[in-house]
Amino acid sequence: MRKQFFTTITDVLEKDEKTILLLGDISVKGFVSAIKKYPDRAYNIGILEQATVGLAAGLAMTGFTPIFHTIAPFLIERTYEQLKLDFGYQRLGGNFISIGGSYDYAALGCTHHCPADVGILKHIPGMEIVLPGTAQEFHDLFLESYADGHPTYYRLSEKSNPESYAVKFGKAHIIKTGSKATVIAVGPALKPVLEGARDMDVTILYYATVAPFDAETLKENCASKKILLCEPYYRGALLPEVMEVMAGQAVRVESIGVPVEFLNKYGKAEEHDECVGLTPAGVKEKLEKLINC
Repeated sequence: MRKQFFTTITDVLEKDEKTILLLGDISVKGFVSAIKKYPDRAYNIGILEQATVGLAAGLAMTGFTPIFHTIAPFLIERTYEQLKLDFGYQRLGGNFISIGGSYDYAALGCTHHCPADVGILKHIPGMEIVLPGTAQEFHDLFLESYADGHPTYYRLSEKSNPESYAVKFGKAHIIKTGSKATVIAVGPALKPVLEGARDMDVTILYYATVAPFDAETLKENCASKKILLCEPYYRGALLPEVMEVMAGQAVRVESIGVPVEFLNKYGKAEEHDECVGLTPAGVKEKLEKLINC
């Protein structure tokens, strides 16, 4: 996804003179040519994340469309107050693009882990949140939404789904329909869902946008009243939206995602996936229990 990110943003800088790229000393090598070609619109600000969000807000107030990029914990957790006040409260448009969400950088430990990003950003009114599952989906979703006047978070991942879908901003994509349960798969979590639920009579809804949340598609595709929520961040972030859709009905919801605890066994991201159950086997086991309960 990061290679596509370089290409997409460079193309946008060329075509849209109102865009400005701000880097937090991350991915600078991927934008060497852009920084040289657009020295007044592409900057490596350095390790000054909170100040950079403030700078981005000032640019947005003067008619520009800022794009700020760095690693997820530095972009979201370190700058949360500025995102809340400078963009959310002021109702400004801007783009915040991360890498390394959850535990993509597993071996670097808690300083580089960020499974809390989606959950905390959902509490900023007006914040849009996008989790593409492939490089092509990032390209399509970014072009559709980057200049819509809202603060938008794009969570890039080191993982990708096996294929791209014709995703639309703010809409769930129906992968398949079934009668026994409904699976909500968010971003790259779709890959283990596809494998784990391959031969099962279930509906699979793919969400590459979680805010705004497409409630209507879920409402129309959950006759079983059994839901498995698969999220690649702290589990349960979408539970309020799901329960609002199903309000007044007897419904059973199970979830797979990152537990709210420090993952201090440093290793590979795939090893963490095994621990939290975000695998084909984990999905299949959860679904079988859900269907048979």
